[in-house]
Amino acid sequence: MMHTFFDYPRISVDPDICFGKPCIKGTRMPVASVLAYISSGMSIEDFLKEFDWISREDVLQAISFASGMMDYRVIPFKKAS
Repeated sequence: MMHTFFDYPRISVDPDICFGKPCIKGTRMPVASVLAYISSGMSIEDFLKEFDWISREDVLQAISFASGMMDYRVIPFKKAS
């Protein structure tokens, strides 16, 4: 399913904030940073304790946004030898 940026009201892009990287709206927390913390093994619960100004819905929408953006990209990988 193709998504548009309007499907993600909790995500914003502003060239004056974090060099225009997608962020949790109203913060300077890039979506990429949310993904990095969660993918490194930090639980969502621990993330929310550490960054208490971000909501669970923000985190889930950041994950959904990243997933949706993958529909628009082709990532080249070398063929395994």
